[in-house]
Parts: sequence; C-alpha cells; structure tokens
Amino acid sequence: MTPQTSDVILDRLMSLHPKIIDLVLDRVWRLLDALDHPERKLPPVIHIAGTNGKGSTQAMIRAGLEAGGKTVHAYTSPHLARFHERIRLAGELISEADLMEVLEECERANGGEPITYFEITTVAGLLAMSRTPADYTLLEVGLGGRLDATNVIEDPALTIITPISVDHTQFLGETLREIASEKAGIIKRGVPCIVGPQPDEALEVIEATAARLGAPLMVYGQHWHVWEERGRLIYQDENGLRDLPLPTLLGHHQVLNAGAAIAALRQLGFDDVSFEAALTDAYWPARMQRLKTGPLIEAAPKAELWLDGGHNPAAGDALAEALDRLPKRPTYMVCGMLGTKDVGGYLQPLARHTERLIAVSIPDAPATLSSDETATIARAEGFDATEADSVMAAVKSIVEHTPDARILICGSLYLAGNILQTNG
Repeated sequence: MTPQTSDVILDRLMSLHPKIIDLVLDRVWRLLDALDHPERKLPPVIHIAGTNGKGSTQAMIRAGLEAGGKTVHAYTSPHLARFHERIRLAGELISEADLMEVLEECERANGGEPITYFEITTVAGLLAMSRTPADYTLLEVGLGGRLDATNVIEDPALTIITPISVDHTQFLGETLREIASEKAGIIKRGVPCIVGPQPDEALEVIEATAARLGAPLMVYGQHWHVWEERGRLIYQDENGLRDLPLPTLLGHHQVLNAGAAIAALRQLGFDDVSFEAALTDAYWPARMQRLKTGPLIEAAPKAELWLDGGHNPAAGDALAEALDRLPKRPTYMVCGMLGTKDVGGYLQPLARHTERLIAVSIPDAPATLSSDETATIARAEGFDATEADSVMAAVKSIVEHTPDARILICGSLYLAGNILQTNG
C-alpha cells in the first residue's frame, strides 16, 4: 500500500477536473463555504496581479515587512522544486504534516465534486494561512485576476498590478485591453492599488476600473517614480525622495519592481529600514539566479551558469537587458520552451547576446516543444541553433570548446524547476 504523502494527495487532486485551467469562481466559493470561509479569517491581504514581476515584487515586499518586525504569510505559484514552496506560513514554508492536513480536509469537504488542481490547492493554502497567526498575507494571482482562485478576498488592505503584457491569450483575451481587464479584476471598491509601469492601453483599463470602484491609484510615472542613478536606486513620490541600494535581483525590470514594492510598503506605513531590506534581502529563485553548486557546476567548473524562468516577450526583453549589464563574456543559451508560448517573441531580443542556442525538450512537461522545434524557431530569429538530449549534454558540449563560457539556462519555469530539482 502506498504511504500517504502530500504528493500522493496532490496526484489524486489532479483528477478532479478534466481541465488544468477553467476560469470560473463558482467551485472555489462552494468549497470555501463548506470550510466556513477561511478567506475571511486571514491577516490583512496584499493581492498582486500582473503578467511579469509578481513573484519578485512579492518577495521584496515580504523582505521589507519582515525587516519591519512583521510576520508574513505568502502564497505563490507555480512551484519550482516542491509544492510546499507555494505556501509560506509566518515566514516558513508549510510543513509536510500541515500540508497533508489541509489538503485532506479540502478533499473531504469537496466531496468528489469537479474542481481544478489550482482551485483546491489555493483553498488549502487559504485554510492553512487562516489558522496560523501573522501580521500580513501576500497573495499572488495564478492567472489573470478577475476569475483567479485567489480573487476571493472581499476587502484586501492593498492591491498591486505589476507590468502587463500579452501572455496566456487562450484564457485572457487576444489584446492588451482584454488582458488588462482580467488583471484589473483584483481592484476592490475603495481599496488603494499600486500600479507598475504599463502600456497605455492597459493603464486606460486599470484607471477606468479604479474610477468605477472608487479605488485610489498610485501609478508609476504619475504618483511615484523610480530610477537608477550612479549605482543607486532613487525612489520619489509626493512624500519625498529616497536614495537606496540597487536590488540584489538583477536587471532594470527589478528596479521597477522594487519601486512598486517600496510604494506598497510606503502605503502601509513602513520606513527606510523596510525599503532597504526589500532591495537587499529579497530572494526569488530562477530569476537570473546564479548557479553555484551541483552536477552542472561540476561539469563546467570554469563556466558561469545562470538560470531564468521567464518565458514571454517581455521576459525576453528583461533578460536581454540583464545580460547587457553583465561583463562581456561568450554567452550561450540552453533553452527549452512550452508550445503554448510566443517562442519567437521571447527569443528575438536575445539573439544579439548569444554565440549559440542549444535547444532541449523539458523533461516531464507534456506541453514542451521538442528540441528540434525550438531550434527551428530560434534559427528563424537569427540564432546559430543546435539541439541536445539534455541540459547536462548541452552544458558539456559548450565547455568542450569554451570552458569559461557564460551559460544561460532559460525559457520556462518548468525547465527551471527541473534544474533546481536535479542540480541540488
């Protein structure tokens, strides 16, 4: 008999609905009602939506709140190596015992009714957080906003919308305006909303939604500003200017994410101690993460290995900008992507940075592109592209002729998760 573990329970929960994604809230409300509404018993909620930067912004806010002496719950998705990464209770990843308890309770309360994996596991996270004392709850939207399973908080303390771009068009709409309308669905009547840098079409939708609901907006470029100057981060709003260290997370996009985090902390009443910690103490895996140990490093001891999970055109732009900031070094990409993504749009800005792209398939990812499909698209975008059977094989082939190469493993959070599991 198979012993009961959280993985066993999670496997069972995968079978409760024929679709992975089915954006309605009816099933979530039904289960929350059966559990006596844990979402109403959470510490003050900060709800974060957007296409890019949600996780990094959440990580910075959490670091700032904790530096201010507060305990913080955090919910994020997807996980990279273990499901437990999705639920943080008062600063600590949920334990196996606690995770099993809430998963089993949600499974019993659901009574075999159809519900997606994300919906029932989100409810489990809310249930766990409702039972552990903390000062704040950080909730990251999974997909969209309006119909996302996290969008059940009636009166959050604050909402945040990070940069919006075109992604998940099969679920959220084909245009920026349609996608922005879904993201803006987290805005609540009278609740302040921090807005990161946005295309004009997206900002128009956000502003119209906020006006209809009487929600005060704090918009980048209008109410707050952030920029890099002489190796420092400068933040300015109506309360004055702050001269702070640059974020430890690399890239100009992280300067913008840091500005949103500071605006949020400022709105919540925190000070420079929290602002500085948000920038220097935040850690977010697979966002230009330098790999320093493990079999890949042993196979390429003189190389510089980086891991990034970005996968849409905006992420490709951000990654290209981050590479621009690094010292010059022969750079190679090991890339695996899903067939549901705009692969050409992601790759296009990276071609000029790369000596060669080695395409791989993502292990255990049903929607992965084959290595030859990714390589074909890469060649169309101007890459010298080849294929390999695995990331390890790709890395070994690179260092055979360029031992001190910079190697960027990228293209998908699923690929990043596989690397973090196998290279630990």
